[in-house]
Amino acid sequence: MSGNTLGKLFSVTNFGESHGPAIGCVIDGCPPGMALSEADIQRELDRRRPGTSRHVTQRQEPDQVEILSGVYQGLTTGTPIALLIRNTDQRSKDYGDIAQSFRPGHADYAYWHKYGLRDPRGGGRSSARLTAPTVAAGAVARKWLFEKYGTVFRGCMTAIGEVDIPFESWDCVPNNPFFAPVAQVQHLEDYMDALRKAGDSCGARIRVTAQHMPVGLGEPLYDRLDADIAHAMMGLNAVKGVEIGAGFQSVAQRGTTHGDSLSPAGFRSNNAGGILGGISTGQDLEVSIAIKPTSSIISPRESIDVTGQSVEVVTKGRHDPCVGIRATPIAEALLALVVMDHALRHRAQCGDVQVTPGPIAAAVPPAA
Repeated sequence: MSGNTLGKLFSVTNFGESHGPAIGCVIDGCPPGMALSEADIQRELDRRRPGTSRHVTQRQEPDQVEILSGVYQGLTTGTPIALLIRNTDQRSKDYGDIAQSFRPGHADYAYWHKYGLRDPRGGGRSSARLTAPTVAAGAVARKWLFEKYGTVFRGCMTAIGEVDIPFESWDCVPNNPFFAPVAQVQHLEDYMDALRKAGDSCGARIRVTAQHMPVGLGEPLYDRLDADIAHAMMGLNAVKGVEIGAGFQSVAQRGTTHGDSLSPAGFRSNNAGGILGGISTGQDLEVSIAIKPTSSIISPRESIDVTGQSVEVVTKGRHDPCVGIRATPIAEALLALVVMDHALRHRAQCGDVQVTPGPIAAAVPPAA
């Protein structure tokens, strides 16, 4: 199976299965000399860890990361960094009933036809459990980018199901289980409780940004920064859409307003999402992703088995009624991995990048 590595110079190879003994990744290309400990990585893993509220899967995984290589006396050595996360709370018996049938909305059908076999336990290789190593690798990228350029990655939920969430403050995000940028989330709690009782699920929209961005990352054709961001985000389980900047709202905009005007003080708007011609402008990167409703629900649905016969499928187990609830730190990590890779690629070709090269490229934050 190919397609398990993201990045060119800062490359991350992901391995493991949902119900295997462990999951993890190997990071190749991290520059030497950066202080790195397991605690630096653990704080990000704790943000996406299952079982943290009643609104997500109750699988109790501590997600304790182990650094197996690439760090000596607290510093990165420039050699591959191997990160391991052991699985401790598998309940494989929950999946016995669906081993010979295909769950609607899951990868089961396509996976079985492609490879001729599949691991049905928790989705196996196609499980969202495999996002934990992504978050671990992203923590390494985030640390290096912050120390080098001051780049900061933040994300929030802007809609859950049909409920839009207005932006109040980034300070609200860490204080609720939805990563919502609002102080009061009782209406979101009630919405999720009703959804769970109905045996159904919903999707979500997530916004993720990178602030204090270097200028000049990306290439004008096949290695465009926005193309690589979209590629990475679509690699996240359940993502069905990616927007950069104004995204699909661009359709209804006029050229007189969509093009971000420039002044000696900087850009007057950020409809481009911080990228022009595939190259970063120094403004904030603005990315939004659309996440589909969770496919694992207890409501019976029509499907077929491996012989092509009609069956009724009920998915047992412990599942997130909205997988988007825990997607924010994963999207942040993916954005950091892409920016890190492009920063190293730019440095290899053009030398070091600048964060504030002059007033023309000064970042003007977009309206919330």
